[in-house]
Amino acid sequence: MSTPVATTGLRSSGTSQRQAYEKLMFGVMAFGALCVVLPMIYIFATLFIGGIGKMLTPGFLTLPPSNGSTAGGIGPQIIGTLALMFGTILFALPLGISAAVYLTEYAGKNALTRAIRMAIVNLAGVPSIVHGLFGLGLFVYFVGAWMDDISGFSRLDPPQNFWGRPTLLWGAATLAILVLPVVITATEEALKTVPRSFREGAMGLGATKWQTIWKVVLPAALPGILTGAILAIGRAAGETAPIILVAAVGYKTSFAPVPPLYEPVVALPYHLFYVVTEVVRATPALQYGTALTLLLIVFGVNLVAIILRTRLRKARKW
Repeated sequence: MSTPVATTGLRSSGTSQRQAYEKLMFGVMAFGALCVVLPMIYIFATLFIGGIGKMLTPGFLTLPPSNGSTAGGIGPQIIGTLALMFGTILFALPLGISAAVYLTEYAGKNALTRAIRMAIVNLAGVPSIVHGLFGLGLFVYFVGAWMDDISGFSRLDPPQNFWGRPTLLWGAATLAILVLPVVITATEEALKTVPRSFREGAMGLGATKWQTIWKVVLPAALPGILTGAILAIGRAAGETAPIILVAAVGYKTSFAPVPPLYEPVVALPYHLFYVVTEVVRATPALQYGTALTLLLIVFGVNLVAIILRTRLRKARKW
């Protein structure tokens, strides 16, 4: 009669150990989450406290810099940043989605596919300054010089570098290459979540493979594709090293309401770097206000994309 009592005691002891282990692992994971969240809260709070006063100053978000960037505002820098973000997504999304569709829907499991995937992984690990040097060599010195040659600018007296110089166009193209692995990876994962029965049903009704992808697979994967776009925008908006080489300047004397593709731009990441390192009389409030504005722009763009993604997910019927 003592065996059931002993067995019950062993079960109770095992259950207590599992519960203690579960609590321990929960505490470890909670601590890890705090290690991620608390520094982010601290950084945002520091920028908010130090920069909100400057950010709310009349004209700070609309006027151009003045008095050697120690006064005025950051209006042109905001426009330049948004233009770079828009151009980056305009280049990166079609290329990234096309590559992901090929890898997921068309490419087989062969050496070429493995090489492409390895190249994508390696591209994601390349430092951003290397992307900037690549863009400088390819777009500015090669493509830009070639465009100047065929358009006749290089044959003027004196020769003119109209395209063979840092411009908004080359900055967007370079940032697009920088974020391309993010877009491809997120789109691939989104395409894989679409049930196979969707493809089989569409093709069973007479649709071609491309019609199935265009009309069925891509709309169903759109929320996941937007996730890739969100991550790409967030990274492109904060990059400084590439745009220093191929797109941005520290200061301009004239500003257009819409930055032309063929001219260099002023952008918030480089302007912040310029204000911190080159402008001797820049106040901490100006530096914090610039950083806070950049952070809020990224948050705002991401929030719009997240809301759109959430609505698309709720609209799905599967």
